[in-house]
Amino acid sequence: MGQSSPDASRLKGCFASVRASSGLLGQGGMSGGGEAAILSRSCPPRPDSSPRSQSLPALVPPPRPGSSSPIPRSPEKVSRLGRARQGPRSWAQRPSQSVLTWWILQLPPLRDGPRQEAGPRLCTWHFCRSPNSGAVSLTGKMIPVAEFKQFTEQQPAFKVLKPWWDVLAEYLTVAMLMIGVFGCTLQVTQDKIICLPSHELRENFSEAPCQQLLPRGVSEQMGGLREVSGLKNNLDLQQYSFINQLCYETALHWYAKYFPYLVVIHTLIFMVCTSFWFKFPGTSSKIEHFISILGKCFDSPWTTRALSEVSGENQKGPTTGRATATVEASAGPGKANEGEKEQVLVEPEKVVTEPPAVTLLDKKEGEQAKALFEKVKKFRVHVEEGDILYTMYIRQTVLKVCKFFAILVYNLVYVEKISFLVACRVETSEVTGYASFCCNHTKAHLFSKLAFCYISFVCVYGITCLYTLYWLFHRPLKEYSFRSVREETGMGDIPDVKNDFAFMLHLIDQYDSLYSKRFAVFLSEVSESRLKQLNLNHEWTPEKLRQKLQRNARGRLELALCMLPGLPDAVFELSEVEALRLEAICDVTFPPGLSQLVHLQELSLLHSPARLPFSLQIFLRDRLKVIRVKCEELREVPLWVFGLRGLEELHLEGLFPPELARAATLESLRELKQLKVLSLRSNASKVPASVTDVAGHLQRLSLHNDGARLLALNSLKKLAALRELELVACGLERIPHAIFSLGALQELDLKDNRLRSIEEILSFQHCRKLVTLRLWHNQIAYVPEHVRKLRGLEQLYLSHNKLETLPTQLGLCSGLRLLDISHNGLRSLPPELGLLQSLQHLAVSYNALEALPEELFFCRKLRTLLLGYNHLSQLSPQVGALRALSRLELKGNRLEALPEELGNCVGLKRVGLLVEDTLYEGLPAEVREKMEEE
Repeated sequence: MGQSSPDASRLKGCFASVRASSGLLGQGGMSGGGEAAILSRSCPPRPDSSPRSQSLPALVPPPRPGSSSPIPRSPEKVSRLGRARQGPRSWAQRPSQSVLTWWILQLPPLRDGPRQEAGPRLCTWHFCRSPNSGAVSLTGKMIPVAEFKQFTEQQPAFKVLKPWWDVLAEYLTVAMLMIGVFGCTLQVTQDKIICLPSHELRENFSEAPCQQLLPRGVSEQMGGLREVSGLKNNLDLQQYSFINQLCYETALHWYAKYFPYLVVIHTLIFMVCTSFWFKFPGTSSKIEHFISILGKCFDSPWTTRALSEVSGENQKGPTTGRATATVEASAGPGKANEGEKEQVLVEPEKVVTEPPAVTLLDKKEGEQAKALFEKVKKFRVHVEEGDILYTMYIRQTVLKVCKFFAILVYNLVYVEKISFLVACRVETSEVTGYASFCCNHTKAHLFSKLAFCYISFVCVYGITCLYTLYWLFHRPLKEYSFRSVREETGMGDIPDVKNDFAFMLHLIDQYDSLYSKRFAVFLSEVSESRLKQLNLNHEWTPEKLRQKLQRNARGRLELALCMLPGLPDAVFELSEVEALRLEAICDVTFPPGLSQLVHLQELSLLHSPARLPFSLQIFLRDRLKVIRVKCEELREVPLWVFGLRGLEELHLEGLFPPELARAATLESLRELKQLKVLSLRSNASKVPASVTDVAGHLQRLSLHNDGARLLALNSLKKLAALRELELVACGLERIPHAIFSLGALQELDLKDNRLRSIEEILSFQHCRKLVTLRLWHNQIAYVPEHVRKLRGLEQLYLSHNKLETLPTQLGLCSGLRLLDISHNGLRSLPPELGLLQSLQHLAVSYNALEALPEELFFCRKLRTLLLGYNHLSQLSPQVGALRALSRLELKGNRLEALPEELGNCVGLKRVGLLVEDTLYEGLPAEVREKMEEE
């Protein structure tokens, strides 16, 4: 060929620059295996080009082997050369690379940035063939498969809630997604359809001529490369492209066109349905919280420690059983079974007291385990309230099953619509000269194979969904039992769970049942108590506990523990303890080490419910003398308390429900034959019958009713041996007549009742041994005159009443040693009080006294005189006659000076004189020196 024309030079330069910029130009140029077809829109159009040539893409066919010029001179010449040399078949029947090159040239460009100038641009899509292996790859701005990972991204820890069928379904969806992505890639990178005109008459056209081309056409193509002659259609390449696109949109069935996109869409829906409950706010929060707690429980050192201890206990089981049998044999045959049960419950605590074989937890690990117990408790309460996780999982599974049936049905119906040859009839005779065409769907054979492969995957996926439904409805997933874990670990108190908590544990069992076993450790109260015990033993050593020992009011050496999470084992190493006081210590279980407290006589359980094995009941039965129990309701009083035969004092405090009167809780009082003191603080409406059953030996009875009215007191007559009686806050308006029948009564306390009149005081003369009468904190307005009958009365408490005067006959109670009439409205005292020669204690503070009778100072035995907070303006010098006076209160009065006769009170010292400092400084110096002497 001669010199190249300007058009050829321009095209040649453009292709050279494109090949150089994209790196596709090999040593062989564009020939052979290294050829590449690139759509170039960067070359400017010719100045004389027609509008048609500018609007349609130019076709640049690759050079044929042996040709001297690689590029034709112009598109018009290309068209003429194609018709002269090869005809239309030269593009329809050329090797696949040429056809793909032609198709890619029709693609619209994708731009990376904003347009800089009007006119054509270089398309960023290019299709490459490897020079060595001939492998085909798509490069450019395609979406990689890795972009679809966001639809399946989940936290790695969520895998514990994915059973095997969900894992299988996930892999199946990945396979189906690959099928869809592969089909979409073929749709984008290769010819969709290739059409040739049909020379049949319009009225005789049918699909038969196109179908007859299939066997012969394919076999001829497979035979080898040879020149084939055919009809000349005289169509332009642009006309072929136009017909191909038109027939693709009108003649090809929709299923054959959109099959790969449908696969991708369906697969994405499957993925969403599978992981939706991991994303939904109402479920994801619970799942994340559960996974977090589960992982911490699984890795916690306390989990391994607790399971190891249980294993050690199981190995020691036979030896423990023999020891228990020995103890029970000594206790007696009747209690053997009961003792055996108690021993089983207490034995785990015994292991803790011994030096543990496992490495000790440090303080930080112990605190973390303690926090885990609290988290598990709160999470269980929160999750067991509803079943949103269970419901959401069922809904998404049902949706997947419905989707599976819909996909399976319509794919089986339309899969046969994917055909290799397609007959097309379009009214384009005015443009092309033809209206009937025979088209080749280039990907039909591959799409049909992909469709059957996809249907197979869908079937397997549907089977997994159906099995999931069977599993969901065949088993009670809203209830979970730890029976096997309880049997294996020996922690018999692990509770069964329900609702969403149970459902998640069922899913975890499908992953690994070890998770639920280790998680159950933190559901056990026994495990929690062991952890608390371990931390407690580290904190409370014997040396620290000895520092808390002190003498109580009874002179016993007492150890008081308040608000501890448990009972330290070091307590039972202090054998010198005589009284043990436990307050606000929940769930106390006395271990066998209690038997080391051989001097224990007094036990106080204040809001501290305690369990005592039968073997320890035998130990405390004859040793314990005093016990105090305070609880919310009396039904919570441990029954073993009533089995302590040697008990002498019993103090009970708690509410008294109506049904308790018929219960057997207090009926066991009659078994306490040695009981002498009974204190009952409750809200009972009547005296329990069981109280009167111990009347024969009861000496002191105290009933605190907290303001509730106590009726039916006639049963008190049975308490013939009673010496002290307290009826405090019982709502009494009069003194009960049953009290006057108690001939042995020595002390009576009617504090904090509603007494207004004490006319019945005359009947107290039948109680010849009565020495103390407490009528304080009532509403008594006056004292009757016949109080003089109580000649044997030694102590009379009338404080906190509404008294304004005292009867003169009060001076006839010659045996009175203590008189408390403080906190009343008294304006004067009767002079007859001077007759009380035995009076030692007189309290008249907080009244309205303006003067004291001189006769009062005739009571030579007065040791305590409380006159504070009255209206006294002076103190008589006769006070010096009270030589035994050791305590004198004068604060809150109107005194201007103190008599110097106070110096004659030899027993009065400065610490016993309660008076303002200014008044004290007014005393003579020698009097003050005398009072300050030791």
